Amino acid sequence: MSHWARNAVIVANERAGGAGSVPVAEVAEACQRLVAEVSVVRTAYPGHARLLAAKAVRDGVDAVVAVGGDGTAGEVAGGIVAAGECVAAGPGLVGPALFCVPAGTGNSFYKEVWHDRPWRVALASAFTPTRPRLRRLDLARVAETRETVLLGACSGLVAEALQTAAGLTGISGRARYQQAVAATLRDFAPHPARVVVDDEVVHDGSVVLVAVGGGRYRGGGFLLLPHSVLDDALLDVCVVTGDLDPLELPGLTREGRHLQRPEVLYRRGRRVEIERTDGAPLTFEWDGEVKAGRTRYALDVLPSVLPVLAPAEPV
Repeated sequence: MSHWARNAVIVANERAGGAGSVPVAEVAEACQRLVAEVSVVRTAYPGHARLLAAKAVRDGVDAVVAVGGDGTAGEVAGGIVAAGECVAAGPGLVGPALFCVPAGTGNSFYKEVWHDRPWRVALASAFTPTRPRLRRLDLARVAETRETVLLGACSGLVAEALQTAAGLTGISGRARYQQAVAATLRDFAPHPARVVVDDEVVHDGSVVLVAVGGGRYRGGGFLLLPHSVLDDALLDVCVVTGDLDPLELPGLTREGRHLQRPEVLYRRGRRVEIERTDGAPLTFEWDGEVKAGRTRYALDVLPSVLPVLAPAEPV
């Protein structure tokens, strides 16, 4: 039986998600039944997945399969876009398409595209013999570093919880991040910040977090941006001000109920600026990777730049 994909490259981060093995051999075996030619490359250092994905694009592959967490998916997406060869599907699928196998801590990007379908079921659907559904998703670009953002970015509680998660052992997946949130909340304190959306100051004061995206979910199960759409050419912005008790936030964000609270602001725009105003470094992350050392970050939307394999019908 012929398939639409002639070849695919699996980019695997075997250190993703902490405890537990990354199913590289299983993914390769499954892909070999669906794709004529499959190769596996493994990351060796932070940023390596981006370089491997860019090379795969230059080599003319039909699909790149990222095996890892949100950080790995973000690097692979950045590599695909940076290669400059992402074009829309014409009569036949052309250009590289991204598929992600969830093997990280939060796996929020996989959940965004495939909901909770088992990855084997999703893989078979993505590589069906008939022409697949291809979505061209928006990314964001961090102005200060020129890096791309796939899933979203966040300051405050979410970023600090990711720092905590890095030190946890013996637990993996979404449970690892949820435990990290609980541990972080014990000593967490809001910080002063200014948030600007499309040149309008929407908040200047104490904040628990500022989420920008991107996807609706962070940490696999926290619905921070309930109204976000991955391909609407806009960045959604949620500001949880310091007037909200941080201990309430995990429960509220399970179903997006935080938007009903007056202490929470929600906006959309093409450019978002976040600045910590007390001079201390802003704890900030994007795609699950924590950054440090700066007091300010700005993000701009990159509309429709990433081709992603998606379910035949939206989930």
